[in-house]
Amino acid sequence: MSLEPFGVRLRRAMDTRGPLCVGIDPHASLLTAWGLNDDVAGLETFTYTVVEALADRVAVLKPQSAFFERFGSRGIAVLERAVAQAREAGALVLMDAKRGDIGSTMAAYAATYLDKDSPLFSDAVTVSPYLGFGSLRPALDAARISGAGVFVLALTSNPEGAEVQRSTAPDGRSLAQVMLDHIAVENGPQGPDQPLGSVGAVVGATLAEAGVDLGINGPLLAPGMGAQGATAADLPRIFGAAVRNVVPSFSRGVLRHGPSVAALRESAAREAADLAKIVK
Repeated sequence: MSLEPFGVRLRRAMDTRGPLCVGIDPHASLLTAWGLNDDVAGLETFTYTVVEALADRVAVLKPQSAFFERFGSRGIAVLERAVAQAREAGALVLMDAKRGDIGSTMAAYAATYLDKDSPLFSDAVTVSPYLGFGSLRPALDAARISGAGVFVLALTSNPEGAEVQRSTAPDGRSLAQVMLDHIAVENGPQGPDQPLGSVGAVVGATLAEAGVDLGINGPLLAPGMGAQGATAADLPRIFGAAVRNVVPSFSRGVLRHGPSVAALRESAAREAADLAKIVK
């Protein structure tokens, strides 16, 4: 049996817990700052501390797969356990994997993160559409079957992204807008049974302006909050009328307060309180 659609579950989590998303990004520098070794033991302590501190209170936890993959199979084992623990505690898990390929390879990525029988099954996954939006079809179909979500890179927070994302399609739209329009079609119109679509877009909170139509009827993951410079006050300027559907993503700005569970919770609570003043 599939889960309720991801968009339904995300809307409920955002309305009850607030929209805060916290990354689980075990950078070597963060492990060192926590007094941990840059090894699997340090990875375990870091990861499970973040899950213990936040999984029962934030809407979304977003592990960055690369920081676990660098430790090989033992790192992936830590990631598998963290995903399970976070979901058991009530957080939605967004796997930040940014996968993108074609055909059977994309289908294999979809099976990894979006098949309920996979040990890495997550509530949603980030994907890259720049092999063509149609290349994402295996992931979109798998997500629909399982009740999971997909977040498509549209306008990312890194300055290099504009080279591709702001370039112009033959019909005059930016490539970012082309992707956003595809997402809107996938989500369809909102209704009482679909308060939020299950296909989201990644739009950086550090952008000077969006300059695109963000009416995708789906969630908007906004990286770049906190340590990268964006604040809650920036969100209405960038996202306008779509601000209620924004999932602001913090990483180092919250994680640097570890290894204290209490300090991590206090930091997340402060960010959530700031967001509550803006995102209503």
